[in-house]
Amino acid sequence: LNFRHEVNPLVEVVFRLMVWLYSALCFLPSLLRRDLGQKSSSMSLEEQMSQLKARSVGGTPDGPYRDLKSQQKLACFLKAGVDTLDKVFETAAQHYHGQDFIGTREFLREEDEHQANGKVFKKVVLGEYRWMSYDEAYRSALSLGASLIALGQKPCHNIAIFCETRAEWMITAQACFLYNFPLVTLYSTLGGPAIAHGLNETEVTHIITSSELLEARLKLVLLDVPRLKHIIIVDSKVGSHYPRGIRVHSMTTLQEMQARPENGVKRPQPSDIAVIMYTSGSTGVPKGVMITHSNLIATMTGMAERIPGLCENDTYIGYLPLAHVLELSAEIVCVSFGCRIGYSSPQTLADQSTKIKKGSKGDTSVLQPTLMAAVPEIMDRIYKNVMAKVEAMGLLQRMLFFLAYNYKLEQLEKGFSTPLCDKLVFHNIRALLGGCVRVLLSGGAPLSAATQRFMNVCLCCPVGQGYGLTETCGAGTICQSWDYSTGRVGAPLICCEIRLKNWEEGGYRCTDKPHPRGEILIGGPSITMGYYKNQQKTQEDFFTDKNGQRWFCTGDIGEFHPDGCLAIIDRKKDLVKLQAGEYVNPGTFHSYIIAFVVPNQKHLMSLAKECGVCGSWEQLCYSSHMEEEVLKVITETALKAQLERFEIPRKICLSTEPWTPETSLVTDAFKLKRKELKRHYQNEIELMYNDK
Repeated sequence: LNFRHEVNPLVEVVFRLMVWLYSALCFLPSLLRRDLGQKSSSMSLEEQMSQLKARSVGGTPDGPYRDLKSQQKLACFLKAGVDTLDKVFETAAQHYHGQDFIGTREFLREEDEHQANGKVFKKVVLGEYRWMSYDEAYRSALSLGASLIALGQKPCHNIAIFCETRAEWMITAQACFLYNFPLVTLYSTLGGPAIAHGLNETEVTHIITSSELLEARLKLVLLDVPRLKHIIIVDSKVGSHYPRGIRVHSMTTLQEMQARPENGVKRPQPSDIAVIMYTSGSTGVPKGVMITHSNLIATMTGMAERIPGLCENDTYIGYLPLAHVLELSAEIVCVSFGCRIGYSSPQTLADQSTKIKKGSKGDTSVLQPTLMAAVPEIMDRIYKNVMAKVEAMGLLQRMLFFLAYNYKLEQLEKGFSTPLCDKLVFHNIRALLGGCVRVLLSGGAPLSAATQRFMNVCLCCPVGQGYGLTETCGAGTICQSWDYSTGRVGAPLICCEIRLKNWEEGGYRCTDKPHPRGEILIGGPSITMGYYKNQQKTQEDFFTDKNGQRWFCTGDIGEFHPDGCLAIIDRKKDLVKLQAGEYVNPGTFHSYIIAFVVPNQKHLMSLAKECGVCGSWEQLCYSSHMEEEVLKVITETALKAQLERFEIPRKICLSTEPWTPETSLVTDAFKLKRKELKRHYQNEIELMYNDK
């Protein structure tokens, strides 16, 4: 992504001269005072990519590859003796007892916002964050756990949580860790059959949920879950008319029972199951992944090592699903270092978010987090919002943005900072996330190089990618904070190692040049125990080596670069043969591929104007003429990127419907639900393939 073509060369010369003068005036005195023998810590992009970060332990191209710090032994825990999650929370409560732990914004009111087209949207006005200290949260978790035992919940027996990301989710999780209740986690967007499957498979008798999810989703399947006896509501809005034999309680009422903490409860062991995490169901029925205490401790150790300066002064914003391993692991890291966690949601995250009333503040503006995790979908939204504002700027403002962007991108590649550009140009963009974010981690799906580079420049903080899976407890790789390279996911964490396995049929081998390539296998103490009550699938995807170490076969294709960083280049399970014998991604059993496109409204309207086609956005999406024009643009772009002909869609369909978890076309982690998509677009698929 480069805006060189947007800038007048003469204006660029003047801009660079001004920046040079500013830099000279500000930094020349400090340079003169500096010890001449001292080496600068700045590294150019080329130096960053050449500095060794990991290497193959045996020196062979297939690995295993380990971080330089763990060549002799993989890391298992942060502190000796703190080897279970209950000990992590106890230690944090003792060390940071009076400090803020979890916070929730005060709800002030809800208002109707009337649109020009007659539609009415519900908007909320929220107040400040209200905080619970580490000590208060610890006592609350103890009380909740004791109350659950009073309701018949037994240690080592599964209990479920089906709830949005919020403070009560974390309190529940900590109660389960303290009392050794294996916690079954379910995405809040799962459909009825998937919910019933997870609850029946794990044989839970108790579930924690919200009143909204109870009424909208859980209530519909209660008759299909005969073992369920107790429903605990986190927000105190207890309804009525539930099947006989099911009792509904509010969490507040339970905690007010003041049940005594059980002294005789057996504490969890590192090998005990802490979480049974159900996947998002992108490939069918969700699978329950068995995660032990030692798995989460190992992942926490690996993640923490990649976050520089992590301490109790940091504030993390939690808004991704806690039923996702990325979010749960990140928040456990925060607990171990005494950070604050302020809760949010994608609908209230920023000032421009869909549920925030115009003129009031979103959660990032109020919380001003220093740490944040995101999925590429969120980053792409930020990128599109910023670019829309840039396009709406006056000529002078827009040129200043492009000048600053090009200049900063150039300086980052040389290893230098740009304080003047950050202060004058990028300050307002940085303010979109509160203005204080110092580390932003992207995971869950690949982040495009263009978006990552844009975020690194405009948010004025490292934006790194990570790679991990539920089956590896989220552990895999994370980029170093000082590595601004794109298209890679970093070196292996200190808690795991990675091998490459030849996939002959797909043409990927460890002996490939210039980089060894193959299926990614991840091993180490973070590898989970497999799939709950699914021994066949566990044996297919997991194995234990002769040294007793567990490994997971990811199905992803990767390559290792000379500095020890991994790049994800393909997905084995999504590659299938066309009739001519070529492999393409995603799967199809026809002689050519097709594509569904949800167009950018502004860009589609602009293209229609150029082509002389009139109509609303919806009408344009149903226009065969516009489909042809969009296909031309896609084909031209694909050919410029040197894609093979069989990799380029021959036909497309424009869709007005966004692919979001709310439309059930993607998971909460924004992975494609291929079966749902195929069912949803079945008629269009048949038309595009039958009309040859």
